[in-house]
Amino acid sequence: MDKQEPNMRKILIMLALTAGTITVAGAVPADAQEYRWCLQGRQMGYPGDCNYQTRAQCMASASGRNAGCGINPRAAFAQRRPRY
Repeated sequence: MDKQEPNMRKILIMLALTAGTITVAGAVPADAQEYRWCLQGRQMGYPGDCNYQTRAQCMASASGRNAGCGINPRAAFAQRRPRY
């Protein structure tokens, strides 16, 4: 049993390292998302806070903040990949 114990530790360490590598490699930063709607107001630069998938989400956030919602120009005018 003593000979198998170090081998099992090595296997468990390798599995943990592999799982950690897959987790880190598969992570996408939040900034990589380009949502369609932007919260726009005086305190925000252009195009604003573009973290809203729907107009309703944006309007709910704009309520009571002297802000409005507009379409994200980066998402609206982004070039689409050609279909083959």
